[in-house]
Order: sequence, then C-alpha cells, then structure tokens
Amino acid sequence: MPAGTMFAKFKSTNVAASSSTQNVADGNPITQYFEIGKPVACAGPELIWRIHDAYRKSDNKECSVFIFEKKVAEKLHKPRRKETITELLKSSVKTLERFRHPRILQIYHTVEENADTLAFASEPIFASLSNVLAFHESKTYENPNVPPTAGGTAGAGQAQAAANTLPQRPAHAKEYNFLDMELKYGFLQLTEALAYLHYSGHVIHRNVCPSSILITKRGIWKLAGMEYVERMNENDLNSSIPCPPWSNRVSKMAQPNLDFMAPETQSTSKCSLLSDMFSLGMVICAVFNSGRPLIQAGNSTSNYAKQMESLDDLVHKLMPRLPIALQEATSRMASRDATARPTAQLLQLIKYFIDPAISALKFLDVVNMKDTQQKSQFYKTTLIEAMPLIPRKLWWQNIWPMLKSEINNNEVLAAVLQPVMLFVQEATHTEYDNLMSATMKVVYNTPKSIQASVTILENLHLIIEKTKPEDVTTDIMPMLFCSFDGSTIQVQSAAVVAVANVFDSIDELSIRRMVLPKVKLVFEKNITDPKIVQNVLMCIERVMDRMERAQVMDEVLPLLANVRIPDPDIIMRTVRIYHKLFVDKTYGLTVETMATNVLPLLIPHTVNPALNFEQYCYLLEVLQQMLEAIDRQQRNKLKLDNLSMASPERHRTLRHQFSTDNMNAPPFNIPNLRIDQRKTSSAEDMARKNSGGSGMLGGWWFGCSPSSPDSNFLRVGNVFPNRRLSDNTLMTPKIRIAPSCASSPGGTPGSGLPTRRHSSIGPQERRGSTINLSPPTYGARGSSGSSLSVPSTSVYVKSPLLYSQKQGGSMPNTSSSVPFLLSSSMQSIRSRRQSTVLSSGPLGSGSGILQQLGSGMYQLFSGRN
Repeated sequence: MPAGTMFAKFKSTNVAASSSTQNVADGNPITQYFEIGKPVACAGPELIWRIHDAYRKSDNKECSVFIFEKKVAEKLHKPRRKETITELLKSSVKTLERFRHPRILQIYHTVEENADTLAFASEPIFASLSNVLAFHESKTYENPNVPPTAGGTAGAGQAQAAANTLPQRPAHAKEYNFLDMELKYGFLQLTEALAYLHYSGHVIHRNVCPSSILITKRGIWKLAGMEYVERMNENDLNSSIPCPPWSNRVSKMAQPNLDFMAPETQSTSKCSLLSDMFSLGMVICAVFNSGRPLIQAGNSTSNYAKQMESLDDLVHKLMPRLPIALQEATSRMASRDATARPTAQLLQLIKYFIDPAISALKFLDVVNMKDTQQKSQFYKTTLIEAMPLIPRKLWWQNIWPMLKSEINNNEVLAAVLQPVMLFVQEATHTEYDNLMSATMKVVYNTPKSIQASVTILENLHLIIEKTKPEDVTTDIMPMLFCSFDGSTIQVQSAAVVAVANVFDSIDELSIRRMVLPKVKLVFEKNITDPKIVQNVLMCIERVMDRMERAQVMDEVLPLLANVRIPDPDIIMRTVRIYHKLFVDKTYGLTVETMATNVLPLLIPHTVNPALNFEQYCYLLEVLQQMLEAIDRQQRNKLKLDNLSMASPERHRTLRHQFSTDNMNAPPFNIPNLRIDQRKTSSAEDMARKNSGGSGMLGGWWFGCSPSSPDSNFLRVGNVFPNRRLSDNTLMTPKIRIAPSCASSPGGTPGSGLPTRRHSSIGPQERRGSTINLSPPTYGARGSSGSSLSVPSTSVYVKSPLLYSQKQGGSMPNTSSSVPFLLSSSMQSIRSRRQSTVLSSGPLGSGSGILQQLGSGMYQLFSGRN
C-alpha cells in the first residue's frame, strides 16, 4: 500500500476517532505524570501510535506521549488480534527502554495501560519520517509533470488512481523540507543506530521504514519500531537466521512493512544483518523519490515479487537524483544480492559522511556523555569553528536546544556562552525575542563564574542591540553596575570595557553618579595595571561627551595626571583625550591649565624611546597646537596691557625709540654761518659733457651702465684713487642745521633742524642721517651717545657741488651750496686737499677737490659720531 493510502486510511479510521485529547487518555495512569496536549504526528505499524505534545508535571520538561487506542484493533473482527497487537506494542516499548543509545528513541516513562489505551512518554518528537514523506508525496500530485519513480506499470496505475482519490495533502502530513545537510546527517544517524543494534545489541531490526524513524524537535533522526526484532548469535553475526515472511494470513499491523522488506526474507524466510541494510537503502531511495518507495506492493506479495524483478532498473533511474558520493553505496544497499551490500560499520566510512559540520553535530548529540573538560573544549573551539558551515535552520533546530540545556550547568557555562554570543550576534530581533530572551534573563540573574561574567560583559553591546529597551533597564544595567563591585580584576576590567561599548544606552544621570565614580575607583585600585589603565582611558574618552564640563575638569583631568605608565598605547590615548579637551571649546580648557597641568605631563614623552615615528609626530603636533594657543593669547594680552599705559613712549620699540631721527632736540642756531647760492662754472659744464659722452666704455670700465645710480660714485673713486671705500657709500649723510639766531644766514628760527642732502642724491632719495648735530655739550654724554663738540669759531665754506649724472648725464642736480662744520684740526683737511689736487683726474676742474672735501668731512663726522 502506498504511504499516502496508508495515511488516508489512518485518518479515516484512527486519527479522527476522538475529538478531545483528554478523553483519549482518560483513565490511563500516565496522565498522573504528564500534561498531554494536542496530537502532532503518528508512527508505528500502520501509523497506529498517535504522538501528542506533553510536559512532565514534576519539572515541566517538554516531552511527547504516544497513545494507542485498543479499539482500533477490535475493528479487524478477528479473535485475539486485539491482544496480539497490544502485546506486540508493549514489547516494542520495553525493547526501546533496554537499548540506550543516542540514535535510539529515548523513553522518559515506561508504557502504561488501561482497558482502552496504551501510552508511554519519550523525548520531544516533531514527526515521523513517514509524516514528512507524506507531505512530499502529496506535492507530486500537485505537480504531475515530475512523477516519482514507481514500481512497474501496476504501480503507475495505482499512482494515477491515488491521484484521483487522495486529498492533496493528508491531515497529519508535516510540511517540512529537508536540507542536504539534514539528509546527510539523518542517514548517518540511522547507520549509527543499526551499527549499534547489530554489533552491540546483536539484534536485527527487520522493520527499518519511514514509520519506524522519528525526527525529534532538535532535528535528530531516531530509530524506533522494535516490534519485530530478532536476536542474533553473538558468535556468528555474519550468518542468517530464520524469520517469517510477509503473509496475507497475518494482520498487517503485526508484520513489517512489505515495501521495505529484504527480498531474501520473502523468498527464503531467512534474514541477516544485511537485510536491515537493504531496508535502509530503500528508505534513502524513498527520500529522493519524492517520498514514495520504489516498491509499492500494496500489501500484496504477488505485486512485491513482480516489482522486485525490475528493482535494479528503478534504482538505476533514480541514481541521478542522489548526491554523487552516495550513489554507489545506495545502489549496493538496494541490491537483491545480500553479499553486495555494505555493513553498517563500513557505510559510516564513506566519503559522503566526512564533513566537519557533521562531526560537530555528532559530538553535540552525545555531549552529555562527555566530561567537563571535553565539553568546554568542544563549545569554545570545535563548535565555534563549525557553526559557519552549518545552515542557520540547524542552528535553531539542533544546536540552540542543546546550548539552552547547558545554561544551568555552571561548570561549563563560560564555554557555552561562547557559541551563545554567536547566536546573539547573528539572530534577528524576532528570533532573539522569541527564542533567546527568556534564557538570557536567566543568565543575567544567576551567579556566574569569573570567565562567564567576563564573556557576558565583553559582548554586552551585542546583547543590548537585540534586547528591548525596557529589558535593558530592568535586567542588564543592574548586572553591569554590580560587576564593578566584584573583587576580581578581570570582571572589573570587563565592566569598564562594557561601559565604553554601551555608553549610548546609559542615561547621563547614571554616567555621572554611577559609572564615573566606579570607573575612577577601579583605576585607583589598579593604577599600575596597563590593561586596566588602557580600558579606563578608553571608557573616559567615550563617555566624557555625556559629562558636564565641571565634572570633566574636576575629575577627568586629575585622573589623567595620575597616568604614569610609559606604554605607547596609553600615552597616545592620553594625548587624544587632551587634544579632545583642547579642540572642543565646550570643555573650556584654559591656557593656564594647559601650561601648568597638561604640557608638563606631555613634554617628557617627546623623548620616550618606545614611541614610533607616527606616534611621536602626533604628540609633537598636539604640543605645537597648544603652544601656539598659549602664544596667541599671551601676545594679545600683553598688547592690550601696553595700550592701557599713559605714556606714548612706552609703545615704541627700541629701534624706533633710540633713533636719532625721532629725538626731540631743542631748536638752536649755529653762529656766524652763512649760506650762499652756488653758481655752476664752465669747468663743471665741461665735466658734465665729458661724463655724458663716456658712453658704453665708461660703463663697461666701471662695471656698470652710465644710467646706473651708482655710476657717479664709481667715477669719483676713479678720479680719487686715495679715497677710501667707506667714502663711496650710497647712504650719504643728511645734515640738520639749526640757526643760532634769527639773523644767521640760512637760519630758520623757531623750526627744527632742516634736512639737506648730498649732491649725489636725487630729490626723490632723501635718507635719514646718523649724525647727531645737537647743541654743544662740551664733552657731556647725550641720550643718543657721544655728541659733537663745536668750537665758537666756525668756518664758512663756499664751493660748487658735483653734479649727479642720471640717464647719461641729462638731468643735472643744481642744489644749493652745502655748509660744513669743521673741527679745530684744519691742518689735516688742508693737507688732504693738497694731495687731492695733485692727483686730480682728467676732468681738470675744481669740483674734484670740493667733492673730496665733502666726503672727508662726512667721513670725519661719521667716525666721531
């Protein structure tokens, strides 16, 4: 009979017989121990066991309760069949209790019986494999373009008939789609179960079929259906033993599923360990054949025999649907020749099952049998490495229930929290609220080991991101603040890091009153611990934006001043905090604070050999910015202070204050000094013409062009070879003359010293003089240095001046005659004049000696000044 037909018949005769779950179990003693819920699945021969969700009353542990109604067997109208089926099912449960293995269905409560029902409790069951394959089989009717492989023409006709009579989806078909890894792991689990039964239990199962395979709520495939087991000779496991074939004269409920029975059992009435391997191969084929078995005998031995003849072809056609690594093993298991089939031990070793993710899932299933050290190593290392390879569906279905059960084990809690934090990170908000939130609250409020507390605190930002705001306030923040009060450095340091990571979730009042005092206390207790100091500085750097200015100035700055560890990372974090205080004007870091409290702490680090080049440059840049700020403010302050003084003399710079051009000298007149207007002579005109005609030769000879402003001085130097180089200066003197009286020639009573220029300087080139012509002091020292002593007898000199040639001598300078003050040592002047006349040049005019006299007097006064 096809699986869909069996399902429909079960629905009409068995499953829908009772409308109330409690009425079904009434009177059965099992109700004293379990709270029974709604039916969710069915299993066993002809699916006669109904599986209900349930909870154990003693500890609220989730489980499933299997219920068999005896009246189902009474409808067969055969004597003693009720008792036969009941005894068969009871023996099956007792056999399951005897075989304790991770791949065998675990029994929580032994079978209980009353007049109407049998019932027992097991681990939580999601569905039987038959329920899930019924769903896949129903999809083939919805999509007839892809028909499954069927056993011959008769099977195809039955499939067409079933398509016309069956509902599109049976009521208890479980909508479930397998992942490739689920199938791989499921087949491996069945192989391990058979290996245990064959080589440890020394029995043959004889009914490996979808209705005997149960899928737990964790996604683990469990082998059940021990109604037809046959014990083997322990010393001869490779031999065959007699077993009854399938017969129409026996109730189908009391016989194995014919569609999955090995051919040697039906043909020779013998079975062996390899008979179970044939049944396993047929289960694998049914899974990849859209839930339908390759042999669909319909409880008919003749149909079975016909379809068995074409089995090899059916298997060959199905192979492309299987994974390549599984094809060879499956084809051998489905072989009619028993000797070609692999054993359960060999099947576990094929390449198809070699997978790191599968290995992690296998260990997880038996983790409760491991010691604490093995568990911790698995949770911290193996599982973390394998989780990226495991589909997310199996995370929640397979891994999370095991982690959840280990939360209450304080010995391995720290290790369990490692993968739990990965779950928190990857979970959506909905997944976290529905699946994890309640468990995490238990973690917050229970005593934890040091490492467990550190793990929670280091990942607190991930938890808060997924937690509702109200739960953060009521559950997480109290745990965080209490962590500061712990006596261990590890927990305190982790709490500081947690504050830095979740400061956005902490209100400002809590930061000021709770966080900062506790962080300071941790710092003071561990001031020499580089790791804690680093964490404290990181915390301060992040939360200071939420603090008031006064609190920053009063508490943060003193804390920074106590950082004495020369570690480069600590130094750089300290510098960043100072720079932040300096740049952000809201903190109001004054130049006085920088000069007295900040710079003395930072400057010594400039010679710290532990700093690399980038760190040193950053430190120096911050120091320069602070020094520039101090310089700007101090300069502005000093300028304002000077402006507020009464005397204008205080504003002057030293150079301006002591310049002779800016001295306030009293007016005076030089007695007996007469100034006449000079007239040009013919000799001077001739000299002017000759100098203008010198042309390029003269410019080349003296190293400059005729139009050069310095050409006149160079010609003078050529005419007077004995003239000193210091006389050929471009800075000619500027003479101030003060009249001795109103009647003195050239006098300007009531005015200051008039400015005159040397004849070689154009009218636009007036320059200041360094000659001091203050009133005679007769040896006294003036404010500007030594003064010039002038005798009572003055000399009046009347002489023409030398013209200055500009642009080829076209612009003569006709200035007034220049008076000279002579000292009493006139003899030196006369002797110098005579030597100059004797050595006069080709100009041949008297202007040369006058020019020498003027230059000599300038040199004389310059030297005395």
